[in-house]
Amino acid sequence: MADPKPFNVLFLCTGNSARSIIAEAILAREGQGRFNAYSAGSSPAGKVHPYAEELLRNLNHDVSRFRSKSWDEFGAPGAPHLDFVFTVCDNAAQEVCPIWPGQPMSAHWGLPDPAGVEGVEAVKRQAFTDTYRMLNNRISIFVNLPLRTLDRTRLQSRLSDIGKDKQETA
Repeated sequence: MADPKPFNVLFLCTGNSARSIIAEAILAREGQGRFNAYSAGSSPAGKVHPYAEELLRNLNHDVSRFRSKSWDEFGAPGAPHLDFVFTVCDNAAQEVCPIWPGQPMSAHWGLPDPAGVEGVEAVKRQAFTDTYRMLNNRISIFVNLPLRTLDRTRLQSRLSDIGKDKQETA
């Protein structure tokens, strides 16, 4: 029996420079072969945040393909059909998202913005590390769900619950 086609997953954030890029990197590694990971923003910053890029590189992620881009790319002809769309920042969750063809499952997995942390460099870098850890926890739960056997209602509930996990911030 042939392997089923991979699920296409889009992570959204306003600037697409940190949280959504980190999520894309984690899913690309953790879900290799089962998921295609993408990220985009409603108002892309135009570049990946240097701390996010450095963290990903230090954790042996291939950062060569990451770029800050608009979510408009995923509504254009020839864009991948999306199976899941996750917002990872509160601003993007409150914005009017494009209508995605095929009605992908969606959920809000909001996290604090590490790029907005002020203080000494060590505090700023720790914020990016914390963001990575929280997203890694959520994505690990997601990739281990029985996605092909859960009905839509139950799956939607499980996806929403992932974003509500307060244990990860303790």
